[in-house]
Amino acid sequence: MIDHGAMWKLWLTTCALFFAVATPSWALDGRLKAGLLKLDPDTRLEQRCDAEALDRIARDDDNPYRPDRVVAYVFKTPQMNGDTIESPGAAFRANGRWYHLAYSCSTAHDRMQVLSFHYKIGDPIAQDDWSKYNLWQ
Repeated sequence: MIDHGAMWKLWLTTCALFFAVATPSWALDGRLKAGLLKLDPDTRLEQRCDAEALDRIARDDDNPYRPDRVVAYVFKTPQMNGDTIESPGAAFRANGRWYHLAYSCSTAHDRMQVLSFHYKIGDPIAQDDWSKYNLWQ
């Protein structure tokens, strides 16, 4: 059975994350922090680390990407252990294209402050495969 209330809350938080990380400051504003704190701890960890992925990829001068979306679970379910998430099957969207992404992220116990973050960008994902993996334009 689908919990529509939880889905709505996740959707709102995802939107808030998108707008928060799309700002030049890349800082977590008060509304985003409040939204994240309303999530269960595992969802908060995933969403906070997805936001960190957007931030780090965009700030990295070694690549041309300016991502606007990250999805942690496209190709493989992320593994969580305490305040750490390993997401080897993630993807990000930049300039209308999707790319493979793997990341590891550790946060403080409240899952709001990122303590360490490492990522690796992979190959582009063929547009013919987007629907198979629930990716969108």
